[in-house]
Amino acid sequence: MHKPKASNNEWWRGGVIYQVYPRSFADSNGDGIGDLPGITARLEHIARLGADAIWLSPFFKSPQKDFGYDISDYCDVDPMYGTLDDFRALVRRAHELNLKVVIDQVLSHCSDQHPWFAESRSSRDNPKADWFVWADAKHDGTPPNNWLSVFGGSAWQWDTRRRQYYLHNFLTSQPDLNFHNPEVQDALLETVRFWLELGVDGYRMDAINFCYHDAQLRDNPGRGMPTVEDATAPSINPYSWQIHRHDKSQPEALGFLRRLRDLVDQYHDTTMVGEIGDEAGLAMVADYTRGSDKLHMAYCFDLLGSAHDAPYLHDLIERFQRIAGDGWACWAISNHDCMRVATRWGGGEPSPAQLRAAAALLLSLRGSVCIYQGEELGLPEADIAFEDLQDPYGITMWPEFKGRDGCRTPMPWSDQGPDLGFGSGQVKPWLPPAESHRALAVERQWAQPGSLLQHYSRLLHWRRGQKALVKGDMHLLPRHAQVLAHVREHHGQRVLCAFNLSGAPATLALPQGLAPAEVLHDSGADGARLDNGTLHFDPWGVMFARLG
Repeated sequence: MHKPKASNNEWWRGGVIYQVYPRSFADSNGDGIGDLPGITARLEHIARLGADAIWLSPFFKSPQKDFGYDISDYCDVDPMYGTLDDFRALVRRAHELNLKVVIDQVLSHCSDQHPWFAESRSSRDNPKADWFVWADAKHDGTPPNNWLSVFGGSAWQWDTRRRQYYLHNFLTSQPDLNFHNPEVQDALLETVRFWLELGVDGYRMDAINFCYHDAQLRDNPGRGMPTVEDATAPSINPYSWQIHRHDKSQPEALGFLRRLRDLVDQYHDTTMVGEIGDEAGLAMVADYTRGSDKLHMAYCFDLLGSAHDAPYLHDLIERFQRIAGDGWACWAISNHDCMRVATRWGGGEPSPAQLRAAAALLLSLRGSVCIYQGEELGLPEADIAFEDLQDPYGITMWPEFKGRDGCRTPMPWSDQGPDLGFGSGQVKPWLPPAESHRALAVERQWAQPGSLLQHYSRLLHWRRGQKALVKGDMHLLPRHAQVLAHVREHHGQRVLCAFNLSGAPATLALPQGLAPAEVLHDSGADGARLDNGTLHFDPWGVMFARLG
């Protein structure tokens, strides 16, 4: 039954969402794998930090070939994580702490062990025969076209039952659902409704631009080995050698997003953030969020690569502002799929000042923000030995690309014990805790007034009171070789935000008429001063100032 549109207080607009990777957050039962009760027990850390919401990576029933991103039951909790009652308790405790709960939903594909796929592959004429993307072989037996899997090799897998190929954009055990079939959309929307009825406040939509494929199955054009960094795959992966014109990011997706928004809008104060993996990521963020009838917000991979200097970021923001209209971005510099930002931007020995500047920059941008667990601690990428790898992507692409395990190691809660407070200390965790994380543990940093964790918390709590930073417009100052500077403005409140994104001192002469009335020292910013209309920065210096 269709419900009327509910009210929405737009808590998400400018909100800060803390991403929890359940396998690695906290292990309550000592089996070496994080779980829902473990998350519930640690929610106070996230509330104390100053986040507005948590985003839970998948915890649904799954054979765990891709650690939950291969779902075999959309409406139940995998026993390794707990029960539905454990989930209800987590939501209840989060709401007591004024934290919203956003869950990760994977709609473009599921597990090959899902009952839908078991039925679909059983014959060519069963009721779910067209629920997945099936195609005949070419005359010589080869796959229908040249599409590639993100995880390596052809995107087509031969099935002996139907004597056809099925599409899998990721692992062969993750068959793609056929969104050209309205019954598939209806079934998936009902799974979305299930968790909304349980009280979730929103969704992170995994790989949402992969939902539709070109119905004609046309070949993708090639481009050869890329000469610049590709946002969606490393250059050693042939996936990055194609222009993905036909296997994803199809225009029909916008119609499904409107159906999805219509459903989510039936529940009070809900939101959706979409993950977009595409060469044209910024443009698609704009397309998928404009008009208030699709996603509320979305993010792409432009801040999840190695590029981060002032000219790059200036051009990126300028380009998005030019095309966004009323679209809304959700910015992130780390997540469970990429190298941790401390290593990716900071190298082998990241400067604490650089990490503080990165945090301040992220929280100054127009849009919402995602923070990945451990980012607030400055955790570097863990070095995982080949024999300890779990990620199938890394195992396939070793040694030039080690996969995603290095950013997924257990959260260091304590500097004591072999598992750093992650579990009981009696069972080896699913990934080895990183010794380099011991000195950065949560308990130690909460006890250190000058720690990065304390800096994040101070910045987050201060930002909540600055409506210009949460919801305001954004005006870039001219491009500079070292300094990124912009002004955020909301209902007469104007805040200058300036960041030296280099390891050398810098100066910035402010344009005429842009005289700061007050340097906001209580923001936690540091390493910058104002002198006769010119800003002077130490390496990685940051300034927030109120404008008259």
